[in-house]
Amino acid sequence: QVQLVESGGGLVQAGGSLRLSCAGSGRLFNMYTMGWYRQAPGKQRELVATITSSGTRNYAEFVKGRFTISRDIAKNTVYLQMNSLEPEDTAVYYCKAERTGWSPYWGQGTQVTISS
Repeated sequence: QVQLVESGGGLVQAGGSLRLSCAGSGRLFNMYTMGWYRQAPGKQRELVATITSSGTRNYAEFVKGRFTISRDIAKNTVYLQMNSLEPEDTAVYYCKAERTGWSPYWGQGTQVTISS
C-alpha cells in the first residue's frame, strides 16, 4: 500500500513559480515511477512529467523548459518545480505512483490557479 499526499498548490500570477510536493509512504515507495498529472475543468487528465526510480525524467511538450520533476529518496518525496506559469497551467495537479504489474496509486490532488 502506497499513500500519497500532495501540497504546494495555490494562486499565483502569470510568470510566477510554484513548487509542488508529493510525500509518499509505504513499502518499496522508492521503487515506483512517480508522475505528476493535471486536470483542468472540462478536460481529461494529462501527463505533466514522470521520474523513474533511477532518475530518468520525461516531460510533456507543453512544460519542457518550464517545469522540473525531482525526487528525494531519503524523504520519500517527489517535487514539481513550476516556473513561468501561464493561465493555461491552471488545473488540479495529481501525484501518481506506478510500478509494472501493480495497480497505480493516486494522491488527492492540489489546486493550482494562475491569474493573468
